[in-house]
Amino acid sequence: MVLVVVVALLALLAGLAANRWLRPRLVNADDDEGMAVKDLVGPLLTMTVLLLSFVLVTANGSYGRAEVASRGEARALDQLVETAEYAPAAERTRIQAGAVCYARAVRVQEWSAMSDGNGSAAPSVWSTGFRDTFENLAGQPVFGMLVAADNRRSDEREERLTQATSSIPSTIFWFLLATLVITVTALGICLPRRNNRGQIVTLVVITCLLTTALVIIRDVDRPFGGVINIPPTAIADTERQAHRDFTANNPTAALPCDDNGDRAT
Repeated sequence: MVLVVVVALLALLAGLAANRWLRPRLVNADDDEGMAVKDLVGPLLTMTVLLLSFVLVTANGSYGRAEVASRGEARALDQLVETAEYAPAAERTRIQAGAVCYARAVRVQEWSAMSDGNGSAAPSVWSTGFRDTFENLAGQPVFGMLVAADNRRSDEREERLTQATSSIPSTIFWFLLATLVITVTALGICLPRRNNRGQIVTLVVITCLLTTALVIIRDVDRPFGGVINIPPTAIADTERQAHRDFTANNPTAALPCDDNGDRAT
């Protein structure tokens, strides 16, 4: 970082020195002639648009990975429930009940916590229960399939929690905001003061477009919060299917958790 600042400062000093001593020898023009402010605004606007586009692509990539991880976790949990059908009755019941409670804990508690970039400890209670149940099945053919499905569920959850945090550092966001302010201010300086209705309308449109791009970046960078968010649709579907399977195998049994995924007392 220090190297970049030093090189930039040296480049600025070199540019000012060239303007003072080399310009008279290389350019046959009066000292009052040269690039106007409006000539410099074009490159500034281009840089602003490119920066916003690059950051928007980065934020959108994080959003896409979060959505893929959410669906992958739901599919892995559904596979765990289906594989449990090959386990003995007692272990099958515990796994399917734990899957329902895990899905509820994710949907109700962890999903709301992820809007602030955080996770929840509630789903871990039931994932620990999966592993405790698997110990009773060691050596049986179904053991390997259950462990593989649970490992995939764990990996997808970890990816989902990773993508819940902002992928764009706050420093970059504030830099983009400052760049927007400088660009719009520079454009305003270049506008005529009279007979400028068309130019004012264009400035307003450009400001709205740049602002909208920055707002979208801010919103997409929080995949589980804001307006453009990822709903818990996939995990909710898996919860319903797991609850259906549990009820079909145990018509009179009660789930070990409440509607929020907390352990029932």
